[in-house]
Amino acid sequence: MTTEFGWWARDADGRRYQVRAAIFGGAIAWSRKQGHHQPWQPLDQATDEDWDLLIAEAERRVPRRLLSPKQFEEIKRLRPK
Repeated sequence: MTTEFGWWARDADGRRYQVRAAIFGGAIAWSRKQGHHQPWQPLDQATDEDWDLLIAEAERRVPRRLLSPKQFEEIKRLRPK
């Protein structure tokens, strides 16, 4: 089962874009989309801010039982050191 997280961010020019992190089978796929009718494109490098937002969102889902503690630990393990 794929677990997806998403949020909006801004680039250096101040334009908004949507970020999506999909976790499946011990791997994470980052993608981004600039506009409503644009296709999803792979995100080359997730920033520390992206990782912080992903972990914060995952942490909020654990008490509501939308994400198990085991899945949360897996997400934290995927973060590069």
